[in-house]
Amino acid sequence: MAAGKGTRLKSKHPKVLHEVGGKPLLAHVIAAATKVVTPSDIFAIIGHEATHVRRAVEHTGINFVLQEDQRGTGHALMVAREALSSYDHVVVLSGDAPLITSGTIERLRDYHLRRKAGMTLLSAELANPTGYGRVLCRSPHSDEVKAIVEEKAATPAQKKLREINSGFYAFAVKPLYAHIGELKTDNSQHEYYLTDMAAVLTKAKVKVIAIKTEAPSEILGSNTRAEMVEIDALLRMEKCRQVMAAGATIFFPQTCVIDADVEVGADTVIEPFVQLLGTTRVGSDCRIRSYSIITNSDIGDGVTIRPGSILDDARVASGAVIGPYSHLRPGSDIGEGAHVGNFVETKKIKLGKGSKANHLTYLGDAEIGAGVNVGAGTITCNYDGVHKHKTEIGDGVFVGSDSTLVAPVKIGKGAYVAAASCITEDVPEDALALGRPRQTIKEGWAKAKREARAPKKG
Repeated sequence: MAAGKGTRLKSKHPKVLHEVGGKPLLAHVIAAATKVVTPSDIFAIIGHEATHVRRAVEHTGINFVLQEDQRGTGHALMVAREALSSYDHVVVLSGDAPLITSGTIERLRDYHLRRKAGMTLLSAELANPTGYGRVLCRSPHSDEVKAIVEEKAATPAQKKLREINSGFYAFAVKPLYAHIGELKTDNSQHEYYLTDMAAVLTKAKVKVIAIKTEAPSEILGSNTRAEMVEIDALLRMEKCRQVMAAGATIFFPQTCVIDADVEVGADTVIEPFVQLLGTTRVGSDCRIRSYSIITNSDIGDGVTIRPGSILDDARVASGAVIGPYSHLRPGSDIGEGAHVGNFVETKKIKLGKGSKANHLTYLGDAEIGAGVNVGAGTITCNYDGVHKHKTEIGDGVFVGSDSTLVAPVKIGKGAYVAAASCITEDVPEDALALGRPRQTIKEGWAKAKREARAPKKG
């Protein structure tokens, strides 16, 4: 169920698209469900900002049911009647509860089928159940449910109960739709509550049961910003544990932000205050130093990322060294053993094996061969105000400091570019290119200037 507005978030964006752990709330629930069934058997009931929700998760291959008027959770199942008509049973999940696991979904499903129930709800026992609907069982040790009573309607005795409803259910489809029309809207919100199906089915002598989750934190929903931040912290810490269990070291993991889909190889060391985001892949034996932010990038084995480096949609081959304070923008492809150093920015380039650009340089729209040295302060002038142009530098080229390479331009294999040159024409292989004014020296000029400015005596 993913149709709600989430008014308590005070946001113009759909509730289920708010992110925790690096991806939307709904994406986490879909990921858990797709480990249990195929995407073609998953239906997201969408309503508020339906187009945006559909666009955000349609790549998963799931189906969608539109709830144009959001009249409650019971109404959501009403509009899904046709979509679910070919199924014998359905598991209902909350799109804003991202901590649910595939194991718990399977346990709910299997218990429901084994007990041949019409409705099975996932419950949890909380030390402080305030705010949650209480599960009323037929007897203290029974799993058979009479009803679910919301906090506002509960008696003082019922409020003392600690077993609460999670909002996750399994239904036998036939009795569900035989009786869902009996739901009423006589409540403060004038909505159809799916929780009321417990009492409806019990009255119809259909078996309603509960199974307690072994991990109550799994049912946590994201109704407020504060709750989302708490859930994000839980997801982040669990991700760090998974990364460390796979063989990597994370120092001070409380400070690191690692998204759900990130992969890290064994024997890699991640220092404090690192962010690994999106679909980043980090190889083995790497060192990711503090304050680096790496997004949707592919890092090979044995790579060193020095402090404060930023990588976006970049590729770094094995043995390369990046940083400190390098910025690899989208399309940067850094070769094996290459160095990109202090305050160097790259964009849409290929830097060959063993090549180096160590200081204060901008390399954009360039193809640079192997064994190239790019001196400090070098710039590839790739933009003429209208179009981008390419710079090509052959193997073994030496580019002197403070050079300006005005694209489109080619520097041939083994050539030298003298420091402070402005290169506007192609340079042949093994040539020396100088593009700067000839130095002029005027003897005594500085002394004369000082004397002219000195105050006159007398």
